[in-house]
Amino acid sequence: MISNRQNQRLKDIRRLRRSKGAQALLEGPHLVAEALAAGLPLDEVLATPPFLATPEGRRLAALLPAAPLEVAPELLDGLTDADSPQGVLAVARLPRAGVAALPVAPGRPYLYLDGLQDPGNLGALARVAEAAGAAGLALSPGCVHPNHPRALRASAGSLLRLPVAVAADPDALSSHLAAAHPRWAALVPRDGQSLYDAPLGGTLILAVGAEGPGLSPTLLARADLRLTIPMEPAVESLNATVAAALVLFEVRRAAVQKGWRLPKRDDPSPQKDEAPSKKDEGSPKKDGASSKKDEASSKLDEGSPKKDGAPSKKDEGSPKKDGGSAI
Repeated sequence: MISNRQNQRLKDIRRLRRSKGAQALLEGPHLVAEALAAGLPLDEVLATPPFLATPEGRRLAALLPAAPLEVAPELLDGLTDADSPQGVLAVARLPRAGVAALPVAPGRPYLYLDGLQDPGNLGALARVAEAAGAAGLALSPGCVHPNHPRALRASAGSLLRLPVAVAADPDALSSHLAAAHPRWAALVPRDGQSLYDAPLGGTLILAVGAEGPGLSPTLLARADLRLTIPMEPAVESLNATVAAALVLFEVRRAAVQKGWRLPKRDDPSPQKDEAPSKKDEGSPKKDGASSKKDEASSKLDEGSPKKDGAPSKKDEGSPKKDGGSAI
């Protein structure tokens, strides 16, 4: 068991908290199990003896290809970003690439984040994008890195599964998705077309700005459509996650209502939206949004609550940004 704070492995892991490279720290049993379910290679797994003695710890250990490295609880606490460490962390290989990382999926929306700085917001937005059936997430140059520990925790596993492009230039993204004939939609707080009346069909790239500054003038200028969410006059704006969720699920609702089938996220071939066949009438729609739980995740979840949304140590005493202007 590692009990020395100067251990070289621990020093290397501490550096990963600030890294923007191909490795990521996964904190807590839920994220580690999600990584196993997604087939991500884990370079190292560290766990405390008290955690490994719990039913949850024993279930997770049984899923690992090799026994985890045991470490003293107080030392593991110093490696994690969360206020309430949960006894286990893993180092995963999670390289990120540019726009080539995104599949070309005609008829499915994409989420483009412009200058987002808050890792918690990034994780929440990734979770929303995956839940709504987006084909992928593109991050502008200067966005917070998707391997940030807080972003990974807030995504609850979505940043391990959803295709993500970093340093995505808008021109490069449009060129990469050219076969899908994408349209850019800029989310603006006012003076845009109402979300409820706007044409949302086809392949939409929804651009959402950082809370506070909003979208850059360059992105606003290139937008084929400016969308505004109708709100009561007293409310000036919504935060980025809420705003993006409303739009992406409206896109999904409109597609299902019109009888379109959203193509699968991982299908690279162009598809046209089709009306449902007679065979499909009266049967529930299966548009690819839900999938069977992988054995690794489901086994671990039996009887154990999710805790990976714990606040960050870094957040103590600092003002929250989640309520700021989204658009």
